[in-house]
Amino acid sequence: MENYSYNSFILQLEGFNIRTDYMYPVFSLLLISYILIMVLNLGLLVIIFVDKNLHQPMYLLLCNLSVSDIIGSTHILPHLLADILRPPSERLISYYECVVQAFTAQFFGTTSHTLLMIMAFDRYVAICYPLRYASIMTNKMVIKLTVSAWGVAFFFVGILLGLTIRLNRCRTLIMNPYCDNASLFKLSCENVFINNVYGLAYTAALLISSIGSIVLTYAKITVVCLTSKNKSLNSKALKTCSTHLVAYLIMLISGFVIIILHRFPQYSEYIKLSAILFVIIPGILNPIIYGVQSKEIRKFLFEIFRSKICLSSFKR
Repeated sequence: MENYSYNSFILQLEGFNIRTDYMYPVFSLLLISYILIMVLNLGLLVIIFVDKNLHQPMYLLLCNLSVSDIIGSTHILPHLLADILRPPSERLISYYECVVQAFTAQFFGTTSHTLLMIMAFDRYVAICYPLRYASIMTNKMVIKLTVSAWGVAFFFVGILLGLTIRLNRCRTLIMNPYCDNASLFKLSCENVFINNVYGLAYTAALLISSIGSIVLTYAKITVVCLTSKNKSLNSKALKTCSTHLVAYLIMLISGFVIIILHRFPQYSEYIKLSAILFVIIPGILNPIIYGVQSKEIRKFLFEIFRSKICLSSFKR
């Protein structure tokens, strides 16, 4: 039943409809997922910070992706874990907290694209202009790319949420496990035509620029590899580009699943699940994929593992 209350500052999250006997298994699964995301991404950040051999543009840009995954999971999963153990009537959130959560959700979704775009540019320069890579990808350029990736996301998401918070609210029920922009403006009984137009334009521009830049970048890299007889270059391109492409496809497919399921309201529980998986799957797989493929990271972990074995043997 729809709950009407004019400009209420206390909202209710619908969350997941979980049977009592599945409550603790679902809670445990989400908790393990959150711990994995934090351990893997924080571990990757620490490795890159500690090992000076990893102070290269590719790994510095990778740090941004780990920070984005940490932000994306932290703004959703802890609150969701608490809500799972609460009865539906007690799944409450303040309006201001909901706005912050919605901003962070949209911000995370946007930076998932912009950060992978600048990482694609880094791979393009490394493979297509290897002799000029050091002069192009300077520390100054890395900072510019990083600021642009976060700054563009902040600017456009700020406008998106600004259009939403101007609306008066006549409902209090968020039909989602967490707050996002669409859930917020659906609380209004006013005309949301401007919100829909800007939201569609924003989504279309993000997807077109993201997919377009990836396709263009990899098309040029493919041409270089096909025309080059340098086996070392082709091997390097295959390893680094496949890693980036897998990460991008995981993020893109996760996002498209949500968009497609939104066309079928009868699958509301699947929509909620896909929204959570959009955060969990890339958050866990990104550091694993980059860690496994990176020779430098594998070498660092091997040295730590070997030193621990030697230390334990010495104590005996």
